[in-house]
Amino acid sequence: LDWNKFVVGKVVTDDIDSETFDAKRIEKQIGYAAHLGLPVILFESPVTHVGITQLARVINSKVSASVGMNMAQMWIQIAISSPVEQALSTRNDQIKLEDDKCTNDEGALREEFVSDPWQQWNMFRSLINLDRRVGIALELNGDLPDQEVLSRWGGEPVKCIVIPTSMFMTNRKGYPVLSRSYQQFIHFLVDKMARDVQFIVKGLNKHSDIMHYAQYLEHIRAMQLPTDSVSRFARGYEDYLQIPLQPLMDNLESCTYEIFEKDPVKYKEYQNAIFEAMKTIETENELIVMVVGAGRGPLVRATLAAAESLSRKVHIYAVEKNPYAIVTLKHIRETDWGGNKGTPFGYVEVIDSDMRDWVCPRKADIVVSELLGSFGDNELSPECLDGVWKCVKKETISIPQSYTSYLAPIMSHKVYSEASALKEREKPSYTPFEWSYVVHLKNCYLIDKPKPLFTFEHTELHKPPSEKDNSRYLSLTFKPSLDCICHGFAGYFETTLFGNIKLGTVHGNHTPGMFSWFPIYFPLHNPINIQKNQNIKVHFWRLINKRAVWYEWCLTQPQPTAIHNPNGRSHPIGLL
Repeated sequence: LDWNKFVVGKVVTDDIDSETFDAKRIEKQIGYAAHLGLPVILFESPVTHVGITQLARVINSKVSASVGMNMAQMWIQIAISSPVEQALSTRNDQIKLEDDKCTNDEGALREEFVSDPWQQWNMFRSLINLDRRVGIALELNGDLPDQEVLSRWGGEPVKCIVIPTSMFMTNRKGYPVLSRSYQQFIHFLVDKMARDVQFIVKGLNKHSDIMHYAQYLEHIRAMQLPTDSVSRFARGYEDYLQIPLQPLMDNLESCTYEIFEKDPVKYKEYQNAIFEAMKTIETENELIVMVVGAGRGPLVRATLAAAESLSRKVHIYAVEKNPYAIVTLKHIRETDWGGNKGTPFGYVEVIDSDMRDWVCPRKADIVVSELLGSFGDNELSPECLDGVWKCVKKETISIPQSYTSYLAPIMSHKVYSEASALKEREKPSYTPFEWSYVVHLKNCYLIDKPKPLFTFEHTELHKPPSEKDNSRYLSLTFKPSLDCICHGFAGYFETTLFGNIKLGTVHGNHTPGMFSWFPIYFPLHNPINIQKNQNIKVHFWRLINKRAVWYEWCLTQPQPTAIHNPNGRSHPIGLL
């Protein structure tokens, strides 16, 4: 048996609820676990305020003293159904609280005990320094609470599921199985933890072979292998923070373009939108289409395909500022698009220029772009498209026609911990919490449904930038259905390409099969405790100067926070 991989050490904490408890007893056990090289140390969560505080102090002293060092993970075992609450409920049923003494007794008990399992974890988590080595071992010990309470655990660092053998039933063949509700909850947790969750079976073996429990649980885990294109594409990137692209400041690499081009849905919908837009233009002349930010040409291909479907002739200006992508575009023009002769339905002209600087010799009928970021406007699509005003007519169609960003408060211990880990000595401590991050959110609980934030419309491309204002401000109010922690906000977007053809990443309304965009994450400097039905009021700004665009954000309810990223001090999005 490899003690460094397969053994979990359990610390005895019997007397921890006493104010006279001796911490040295626990420290000695932790030291012995370290001596054995155990990968995990398990602590059963106390249920009193005193006990939770005592355990938090001991564990905090260990993790604080070993920052940056290799140390065992610390798992806090918490029962999903509170024995304290069950005992109080039973007691109330028996005595019906008929006299003041009983009422006072219950009040005293509730002051002493933390009856709600999530509140036990939240109190413990609030008392210690943030550390990714500390997680939860969630014990399934009785009837499951309601669905929203279960969903909240999806935003917590559940490292292990503890299942007593008494929870298993026996199927017709004599093997251990769990009830459907338990199976569904385990599926949910395995998915939320990106399959990185362990199992502990505790209690007496009630079946022919202890291995049957392990085989059954591995079967449940295997059922969670990703099957949809988005999950398969994102495998390994769950809750991994990425810096958003800045295509105006930086030239994208070929591999980045290649990833975009693999999306099975996005370019099909773009082609449908171009097709529908072309149908509305009544002219016998060839259509003039500007593809701005052409990259390696996927939108050029979509335009040529749409023109061929309609038997319409089209002249395409493929405008791209990246000198390396230009090389690829020119090569494809010669090999796939007919070079100087063109194709039966289209002629492609490659333009090596920033779209904001180039003046088109012929006014465009359609302008096609794919400049949207995870938050819609965060890759500066409005500023880029404002720059084509000299190249268009009053009736020129933009694809996309409009887009709207969406925002939702989230609880995610995982992504907040990842952001905190990005602190650098030479930079202010607030810096990583004033960035936005592209992230495939998994280990996350959505506190309330996403709401629309900023909308940009491109129905008047001919107007000069001096007549437009791309700065924005809006406040949104959200209401949680449970006590929770707000670790920041998830951002999404929805775009209308043309007519009824839309793409979107909004939670609950995501375009099926599309993986070009992950959500964006805006952290808070410090997590905020939120009570059930308490308003969360966030203020959001999109601000601009000659050099950059940036976002600022803050809360005013349930408590005021500092305004994040003032003047773009931590995270400007460059215009130059």
